[in-house]
Amino acid sequence: MSEFAPICIYLVISPLVSLIPLGVPFPFASNSSTYPEKLSAYECGSDPSGDARSRFNIRFYLVPILFIIPDPEVTFSFPWEYLLTRLIYFDLGP
Repeated sequence: MSEFAPICIYLVISPLVSLIPLGVPFPFASNSSTYPEKLSAYECGSDPSGDARSRFNIRFYLVPILFIIPDPEVTFSFPWEYLLTRLIYFDLGP
């Protein structure tokens, strides 16, 4: 059981570390009924128009896709770069 102690400690501490910051603001938050304008749909004063589930143009999805595709490739290329630089040092003999 002693070899599983760090895992158990991690499983206890990690939810606390993530949930405590989520719960701390609640005692200090003001009551929303004191500010009725905060409960309105828009604070700018304009009424909502149209359906909230309207379709977006495909161009709005292409930009995030262009950023999402290279991110894993760059992330997984770092271990290969490290491995290849170590192999190059071994090959630089006389």
